[in-house]
Amino acid sequence: MPKIDAPTVAEHHRLRRADLLAAATRLLAEGPLDAVTLAAVGEAVGLSRSSVYQYFDSAPALLAAVVEDAFPRAAGRIDRAMGTAETPKERIDAYVRVALELATDPTHRSLEALADAPLPPECRARIRELHEEQYAPLRAALLAQGAPDADLAAGLILGLLQSANRAITGGASRDRVLAATLRLIHQGIGSRN
Repeated sequence: MPKIDAPTVAEHHRLRRADLLAAATRLLAEGPLDAVTLAAVGEAVGLSRSSVYQYFDSAPALLAAVVEDAFPRAAGRIDRAMGTAETPKERIDAYVRVALELATDPTHRSLEALADAPLPPECRARIRELHEEQYAPLRAALLAQGAPDADLAAGLILGLLQSANRAITGGASRDRVLAATLRLIHQGIGSRN
């Protein structure tokens, strides 16, 4: 009988699942996608592959769980930062700041690794939904700022953020990239509050 190291079996199960998700995230951030197997993730947390099957029935199911775990945490960071801002411009700046902080976060790097993964169509659709949810606060701030086409502006800003993220992960100073990114955005959407 496996040792239960939590007050309840349900809590033990929740903690083990969280450990497996954290290990999968680390493996995704550090190496090639094909290194993320149930056996490798289990080994990283001290479980056999057969024990990992109690939590995930396949590697794609594990990867889908990584996505469902990571997106809400990133969105929460964005929401908290934007929630303290008073003006639309400050909310846009907060969104950009957190997006660039996430560029070097292992969770973000692991999600980037999934971009080319052979995921089931329903998982790809869910990733698109989660991205849309994550972009909604930026669109709302742009509308409040008076951007004439908030959807287009949000898409362009997201493209700029992808380039900025690549610059940061390529070794550029985050502060320098943030300042340049905000300058471009401010020039593009005007200086209204």
